[in-house]
Amino acid sequence: MPEGATKEAGIIQSLWNGAWIASLAVGVVVWGLILWACAFHRKRKNSPDALPPQVRYNLPIEILYTTVPIIMVAVFFYFTARDENTIVAVSKNPDVKVHVEGFQWSWRFTSEYGGKTAQVVGTPAKRPELVLPVGKKVQFDLSSPDVIHSFWVPSFLFKRDVIPGVKNVFEIQTSKTGTFAGRCAELCGVDHSRMLFTVKIVPQAEYDSYINQAGSAK
Repeated sequence: MPEGATKEAGIIQSLWNGAWIASLAVGVVVWGLILWACAFHRKRKNSPDALPPQVRYNLPIEILYTTVPIIMVAVFFYFTARDENTIVAVSKNPDVKVHVEGFQWSWRFTSEYGGKTAQVVGTPAKRPELVLPVGKKVQFDLSSPDVIHSFWVPSFLFKRDVIPGVKNVFEIQTSKTGTFAGRCAELCGVDHSRMLFTVKIVPQAEYDSYINQAGSAK
């Protein structure tokens, strides 16, 4: 799997790599055809003809130039739709639920796990840290009391707007331990640049210890 903090990041990275490979292949073919046409269909030196031989209404080539792009777009659409359906799917019973509240100008994270709730509230001067267990499905419920924010962890290769009055939910499956930087990706006011946070993905035993110490029974 490509490098990434979540299973979904691997899917996105694979789709991105495939799109680049296909684009480069198309570019090579197009440039090859352009150079071939320039080399073999130019006006010859000392030729009495005013123009090189002209070819019109070549039906097989016209059909080829029409069907190949349609097939390419269909293939891109198929893989994009398949991966998007996987990425945006949410389960009924995730391992961890996190309510994310973006406000001017920081974050409040409320985690629910094993019947316990842990909350972390940040300020522009003190970025909050969201702790998650590795190898678990984590469902995020996003909300905002003021303006539009955007929850973005670059290592997840995923971001989602936090919109007042709109329920945005997404789910990830953590795949590797580490500490990953996060930020607001929507210009939301004077201290937008200070809406920073971190996500720390830890082994299960360490998360159990954390939730027992920081959590309160529901």
